[in-house]
Amino acid sequence: MKEPLTATSDNDPFKGAPSFSLKHRLLRMLWAIVWTVFASWTPAPLHRWRVFLVNLFGANVHNTAVIHNSTRIWYPPNLVMHEYACLGPRVNCYNMTLVTIGYKAIVSQDATLCAGTHDINDPNFQLITKPINIGLGAWVAANAFIGPGVTVADGSVIGACGVLFKSTEKNGVYGGNPAKLIKMREIHE
Repeated sequence: MKEPLTATSDNDPFKGAPSFSLKHRLLRMLWAIVWTVFASWTPAPLHRWRVFLVNLFGANVHNTAVIHNSTRIWYPPNLVMHEYACLGPRVNCYNMTLVTIGYKAIVSQDATLCAGTHDINDPNFQLITKPINIGLGAWVAANAFIGPGVTVADGSVIGACGVLFKSTEKNGVYGGNPAKLIKMREIHE
């Protein structure tokens, strides 16, 4: 797998300098047009068509994955989805660097996966990108926010409207802002 494109660190955003190359920005613009014209209006059962489109633009998404038509994917080459993974309705996948969704992991409606932030101590407020990993069987519930560099461990649950900035424990159930461990998940076979 090729290395995903990430932000450059030598530009001054206060002088209007972009964080990403012209080629990168043009590909994102083309992607936005293609998604709008060919996917955003498609009916729910056409998941494989939408998976085909994101893979055409460089993603690594398994053909059993589910991507809803209202999902927003910022940059397809920075997306990996394993078997039966799901990006729900209106999910904002702001993947300025790699975002990986594991086997049978679910990111529910209106959730945000944000793989970037800014260095508040840098006078140029430079963009910092850190990968997000959603583990197998994990569930990011409705309207939750997952911050840069976070690993949602296998089997973890992030409750509705939870805001997560630190990685979780396997099978942990988290909620709140900032999200805290509430209990351990008991998975019944």
